[in-house]
Amino acid sequence: MHNVELADLVWRKSSRSVGQGACVEMAVRVDRTLVRDSKNPSGPVLAFPQGSVAMFLRELKQVCPERE
Repeated sequence: MHNVELADLVWRKSSRSVGQGACVEMAVRVDRTLVRDSKNPSGPVLAFPQGSVAMFLRELKQVCPERE
């Protein structure tokens, strides 16, 4: 995926983000959900096939329950 394609996406940050800078952003496409570090928007991007991001978030909550 090229940077031009990434720049055209609508990236969303959690409403729980309170300016501490420790957030991720997500963008949803037809075929996948993309996740990136909000502090480094031109950095690496994780791409999840549609439907698997829910499993990723469940696992993350088990590893970091205090973040819920």
